[in-house]
Amino acid sequence: MISLSETPRLVEPTTAVRVSCLTGEQADMRSRGADTSWLAAASTDFEAFVAERVGVRERWGVPSTLFWFVSGEHYLGSLVVRHRLTEDEGGGHIGYHVVQPWQRQGHATRMLAQGLVVARSLGVDRVLLTVAPDNEWSRRVVIANGGVAEDGLNHEGEQRFWVGS
Repeated sequence: MISLSETPRLVEPTTAVRVSCLTGEQADMRSRGADTSWLAAASTDFEAFVAERVGVRERWGVPSTLFWFVSGEHYLGSLVVRHRLTEDEGGGHIGYHVVQPWQRQGHATRMLAQGLVVARSLGVDRVLLTVAPDNEWSRRVVIANGGVAEDGLNHEGEQRFWVGS
């Protein structure tokens, strides 16, 4: 395991982690057998790639803010906070992922904890998170952050968890 010189934190997307972002995303996408073609454009003009992700943007029909989880020069993953739920509540308020090289090291738990602080600062006191039923690691992350499961699955086949009052 690589020792990190700084405590990982959520930041707005930044060009400072170009190499580790591109290589981390590529490793993650390949490990899942997902399409990596989008990385060619991102690597050609990383500044534009970052600029498209900074600030409040309309995503899934709601205002959302994207953060990257970084430690110094290391990109560990990303987290998005939806400022309000989509009409169908799909995906919940927060979505996150840790890229493959950094998984299973507690980063998702810490990233989600920081994301919950951001959501609360936006006035979201009761945060909805959704998890695929076969994603035991993500279930553990949500529960470690106070998530309480609802019975049944949502229309996307995911389990719903609520954090907060």
